[in-house]
Amino acid sequence: MASDDILLETEEKMEKTLRKVEEDFQGVRTGKASASLVENLRVEAYGSTMRLKELAGITAPEPRLLVVQPWDATTVDPVRKALEESQLGITPQVDGKIIRLPIPQLSEERRRDLIKLIGKLAEDGRVALRHERRHGLEALKKEQKDGKITEDELSLGEKEVQKLTDQYTGKIEALVTNKEAELLKV
Repeated sequence: MASDDILLETEEKMEKTLRKVEEDFQGVRTGKASASLVENLRVEAYGSTMRLKELAGITAPEPRLLVVQPWDATTVDPVRKALEESQLGITPQVDGKIIRLPIPQLSEERRRDLIKLIGKLAEDGRVALRHERRHGLEALKKEQKDGKITEDELSLGEKEVQKLTDQYTGKIEALVTNKEAELLKV
């Protein structure tokens, strides 16, 4: 595998890590109703685990209310259970086939807890990026050891991998800044 292929693979893995962090951040509630709060929630239904958005329509008719409408009435109870067991701190209200999720105002203490959670999720993302960097560097060194790339190409490849790591770490930092601002906005 050439150094360009290694760099491309490393960048793809870092992009995947960034998307995972973004998805994790969407699940952190900010006091405003948004379908992204619950759409990726895992629900046990039909003998397997599915995402909520695959089982129900999710709407936000009001700024502080989410409405979940399962397409099959038999999934109302598993959806309610998954919502109760989630770490969102929202109590679902079942009304026939409709589940209402009133989004309470965030307290200052809860905002601080959520900011800590954002920091932990971001750190998990940074650790994953460092792991991808290490994997990319090891692959480059193996190529050089096997005589497939020169020492200069190895040095250039190492610099490129570090540049990618810095770039994606910066993107995670930008996500953290935006999410913290969103959380602190009253």
